[in-house]
Amino acid sequence: MSKILYLEDEHFLGRIVKESLESRGFEMHLIADGKLFMDAFNSYQPDLCVLDVMVPNVDGFTLGKEVRAISPQMPIIFLTAKNQTDDVLEGFKSGGNDYIKKPFSMEELIVRINNLLQLNSQQKIEKSSKVQIGSYAFDYSQHKLLYNDHIISLSHRENELIRLLSNNINSKIDRRVILNTIWGDDSLYNSRNLDVYIRKLRVYFEKDDSIQLITLRGFGYHFSVGS
Repeated sequence: MSKILYLEDEHFLGRIVKESLESRGFEMHLIADGKLFMDAFNSYQPDLCVLDVMVPNVDGFTLGKEVRAISPQMPIIFLTAKNQTDDVLEGFKSGGNDYIKKPFSMEELIVRINNLLQLNSQQKIEKSSKVQIGSYAFDYSQHKLLYNDHIISLSHRENELIRLLSNNINSKIDRRVILNTIWGDDSLYNSRNLDVYIRKLRVYFEKDDSIQLITLRGFGYHFSVGS
């Protein structure tokens, strides 16, 4: 059962989110005051943090930076009514992996929580190891994709993208998660770049018909690798 530490000073919203996530199998700890958050973080040891930005005493962005300083791999989602581009950028600069604008749907929040937990937990590829993807061997440390005697030398972002997809074989992955993880934000410019990289990866994997990088319109991708 994944443990989520949730910072929210709106009592009604906090209770609804807490109860909804508990009904989906998450363990929840709700904090309403920013000055109490770090003590709760250290004692509760969550798997993921959901931080409202505008809370009493210590704001969510400041707390995100503190969490990131002591736990670099901790998944962090910011919640806020602010919707300016500068506020979104500040969220990612403050250590956030994702940023959700209020009002939001519970289904959206749950999908994003699951995606971040999946990315954080599926550390299948060590930097020094090779991983088999269908008929291909992916060598992360050498930035190479191998098919029989054919070797494809990968750029840094190609390498990181294949690593991310390899950690999510036969699973859905949110497009925004890819953009925020590899490019640092989900701007239109980076989104177009991702489209180019996806097309290139489809060409790289075309020698094995059991491998498909399927676009899920409005969501992201499904990296399908047959047996």
